[in-house]
Amino acid sequence: NRLEQELIYYIEKLDINEEKQRLNNHLEYFIITMETGTGQGKKLGFISQEIGREINTLGSKSNHAEMQKIVVQMKDELEQIKEQVLNVM
Repeated sequence: NRLEQELIYYIEKLDINEEKQRLNNHLEYFIITMETGTGQGKKLGFISQEIGREINTLGSKSNHAEMQKIVVQMKDELEQIKEQVLNVM
């Protein structure tokens, strides 16, 4: 019984579906916010922070080299987005 609990715990720690869903939600919200017009710089900055948190969580849960590469690419893209958001603010 204890072994089953430990296995479930570690399997849940490796499951990234929840993070992927939240990341998708944040990305959709980011796009919607961009489309609403001017004066959204601060909000876009906050959404970018949330996107970064999800990307970091994906990276910490991943044990695969290919996934780590993708996480690094996502972080790089996010930094570029943050720079653009700063230009809007």
